[in-house]
Amino acid sequence: MRPITRRTVLKSAAAGTFTFLSPLGARAANNPPQIGIVGKIRIPWFDNVEKGVLKAGQELGVDATMIIPTEADAAQQVRAVEDLIAKKVDVIGVIPNDGAALEPVFKRAQDAGIKVIVHEQPGQKNADWDIELIQDKQFGEAHLEAFAEAIGGEGKYVVYVGGLTVTLHNVWADAAVALQKSKYPNMQQVGDRYGVSNSVEDSQKTAADVMRANPDLKGFLIFGANGPIGAGQAVSDADKIGKVIVVGPFIPSQGQKLMKSGAITRGYLWNPIDAGYAMVQLGNLLATGKTPVDGMDIPGLGPVQLGPEERTIRANKMLDINPQTIDELAKLI
Repeated sequence: MRPITRRTVLKSAAAGTFTFLSPLGARAANNPPQIGIVGKIRIPWFDNVEKGVLKAGQELGVDATMIIPTEADAAQQVRAVEDLIAKKVDVIGVIPNDGAALEPVFKRAQDAGIKVIVHEQPGQKNADWDIELIQDKQFGEAHLEAFAEAIGGEGKYVVYVGGLTVTLHNVWADAAVALQKSKYPNMQQVGDRYGVSNSVEDSQKTAADVMRANPDLKGFLIFGANGPIGAGQAVSDADKIGKVIVVGPFIPSQGQKLMKSGAITRGYLWNPIDAGYAMVQLGNLLATGKTPVDGMDIPGLGPVQLGPEERTIRANKMLDINPQTIDELAKLI
């Protein structure tokens, strides 16, 4: 198993702004609070999440650590959480590759008095809170609508996700495919979902293979930030720009040239820097014995809502990546 990479920051600064209820639990065992965040895999998306984690650590005066596995491997995430438990941190935050695989180690963390938060994983068992920067159904449907418009509402298409155990990618895909079936019956999904969009290389190879096997393919509907990069490159390599459409979330600075060339048509996402910051901000709140309330303000996100799911915080920060916005967004992320 390959090693896990880690960076740590410890700074002091004025605390951020939260609206909160009276303290409900014990305060942090460490001073300043220690918060460890675990990403999925070392790709540009999580490099940007890490920027937000480190920024929050500096501005909130907490010890904020980001651990990013070298592979999208549930076992590496479990090992990272075990390491944080051994270090007796106050809060552990994870963006899971496989929520079910993390349930036992999350329970061990809670039994040790550590708060557990997740991102991109609503309904996670043995987590205290989940924080989401977009509305899931709307996110999936927005991609489907953009994709359907681009291919004229008919034809064969392929769906990518980061992995079949990546819950939120599949939630978005479920919403998109359900809308396609009800609103665009002349579109047909080819095969099952391909769990490749955590990897540029796998996404590119799969796209090339699928296009060869399906000469009449209209496009790729993708969930997972590396998928549009790989599929877009494969479309460009095959000289099928404008003939095969790619729609999905991606890091603007990473996919800027592909969008400018037409190899990627459109996508939506939230700012991963905001996500990292928000996880640390929520962790700091919990570590100091407070609990979130509806309408609280998270710097960079604005007022957030408690979602219909138990212990879920939702913001609405969906960004529209298109040829008119790509240059400005690429300056940010």
